[in-house]
Amino acid sequence: MSELQISLLGIGIAVVLTIYIYNWWQQHRYRRKFGTAFKHKHEDALYRPAEEIQTDELLVEKMEQAVPMSILPNEPQHGHTVDAMCTLLDEKTDYIAVISPKNPVGADALTLLWQQRFDFGKNVHVCGLNAVSGEWEKVIADSPLAYTSFKLALQLVNRSGAVSETKLMDFRELARMIAAQLHTSVVLPDVAKTAAHAVELDKFCAGVDQMIGLNILPSDKHILTGNDIGRVAEQYDLRLQADGAFHLMDTHGQTLFSLCNEDNTPFQHHTLGELHVDGLTLLLDVPRVEQPALGFDQMVILARQLANELHATIVDANHVALSENSITLIRERIAAVEAEMRASHIIAGSAQARRLFS
Repeated sequence: MSELQISLLGIGIAVVLTIYIYNWWQQHRYRRKFGTAFKHKHEDALYRPAEEIQTDELLVEKMEQAVPMSILPNEPQHGHTVDAMCTLLDEKTDYIAVISPKNPVGADALTLLWQQRFDFGKNVHVCGLNAVSGEWEKVIADSPLAYTSFKLALQLVNRSGAVSETKLMDFRELARMIAAQLHTSVVLPDVAKTAAHAVELDKFCAGVDQMIGLNILPSDKHILTGNDIGRVAEQYDLRLQADGAFHLMDTHGQTLFSLCNEDNTPFQHHTLGELHVDGLTLLLDVPRVEQPALGFDQMVILARQLANELHATIVDANHVALSENSITLIRERIAAVEAEMRASHIIAGSAQARRLFS
């Protein structure tokens, strides 16, 4: 075998390995994404068998007090306007440390935070009061502006659960250290109370965290191909996304519901033509969708259209044909979840809901 043939063989093997690794990575991302919604042990309608601290140049005093009402998040001070991200920060959903330097400082004053922001297991956001515009805005590590005050916020809950008291203590100590470096004051909520609240918030979120699925199963004599799926997806304006599912978007560009492989294998553009599947699932992520009961109505209509196009049947998780009564019961459950969220001032499909259910 010549050197050229050996080289070509080596390149071919490398290409095959690269494609294999990429496909494995895509499947891993897909399964991880759709698995997170089920980490809480909640019922599913279809999957059930569905202080202010003063500092001097040497020491940060060890004391805490609750955040005074005058500096609560979402309340612009002195007519300041607030960046969209900053309006989401709230003592009900975040542990917020407020640091007000004696003189305007840049984002580099928060170097300790930028270095450790991924150590807390939950999202960390920073908002700064722009020294020039007087507006609260999101701050990132390379922000070139100067700020007269900072809100350092650690999110309390997401789909992986509640933040731990240990992580809250670590975040509090980090805020203290930053304040000490700036020789200024910091306002810190009580850690124990915040941790207890996080547990309660997580319990509430688990109770309303519903992922509703309608399964579409082809008849015994019909083979469901990737080309069939791609055709009907395009026909009904579903677009294949990086997560390996086809998505129908709402008017705000957010996912209304998605169409995925029943066995969770991700769809990919370059393999659709070779694909044969046993079934499809339409998924509605209830707390992340605006007016989810109406969204469910649209999903049922599409499920019927797809079933007709693909010579298939709408079934439940046990592959039993879904009756009209079952569909009505599912919708009632979705409407109840929607109302429960609204009563707790977490509106389904809102930016705040998408934070909590991420």
